[in-house]
Amino acid sequence: MNASAKKQLNITATKLRMLIVEGTHAAKSGHPGGSLSSADLLAYLYNVEMKVDPANPQDPDRDRFVLSKGHAAPALYAALADKGYFSVEEIGRLRHLGAMLQGHPDMKGTPGVDMSTGSLGQGISTADGMALAAKLNGKDYRVYTLLGDGEIEEGQVWEATMFAAAKKLDNLVIIVDNNNLQIDGTLEEVNSPYPIPEKFAAFGCNTIVIDGHDFDQIEAALAKAKETKGCPTAIVMVTTKGKGVSFMENQVGWHGTAPNDEQYETAMTELKATLAAFEEE
Repeated sequence: MNASAKKQLNITATKLRMLIVEGTHAAKSGHPGGSLSSADLLAYLYNVEMKVDPANPQDPDRDRFVLSKGHAAPALYAALADKGYFSVEEIGRLRHLGAMLQGHPDMKGTPGVDMSTGSLGQGISTADGMALAAKLNGKDYRVYTLLGDGEIEEGQVWEATMFAAAKKLDNLVIIVDNNNLQIDGTLEEVNSPYPIPEKFAAFGCNTIVIDGHDFDQIEAALAKAKETKGCPTAIVMVTTKGKGVSFMENQVGWHGTAPNDEQYETAMTELKATLAAFEEE
């Protein structure tokens, strides 16, 4: 990836992080930690990888994205707003009564949301269905689904992965946000799904491990997924929960806690400094 493209992606990802902080602060609730850890991936998917058009969000030939870890909705909303699916001003009404953007994605009420999610483990199953539909209908669109590493403790995830391999869904990319923290502690403390890559490989996936904050690695992994035929690809991306906000990084308490006014100011000051540094490169 050339320096100019990487610079723009870093700028975009930082803006997404600012919107995540903005939204959860305005809502006084939500899940900033796992939203921040997935911002780099979403910046890449919506600005480089996926064939999507905000002016035609129901295009039958579009690529699909399913946020299986639906509680990370602030990250998806940030990416959609930045892409132009709806006004950025909606972010400030996150989780408000009657607002478009609720605590989990709603495909009936939010342009650009391909699946309503929130019940952990179910998003990957619907992504399977979308990918299979493409095969049956002779379509070439691709389907991407993002799971939490705590979410993969759900048995349904493995049934869905087994199905995807059995049906040779090589148009499906399963991505795991492996930040090693879930609501009640580390993965090992709660119910360890490790070793994650070996499990997806055993269930029939082409499996790739990357640094989820490295755009070169994200690019290479998604390119490899496109080249892979006859099986789905699982990308295990190692990330930092709360990435980009120093006092949130690797802190389990930020899984589902919104920043107060003082924390909001501190976080935004940090992110604005990061943005300025990228813009000056």
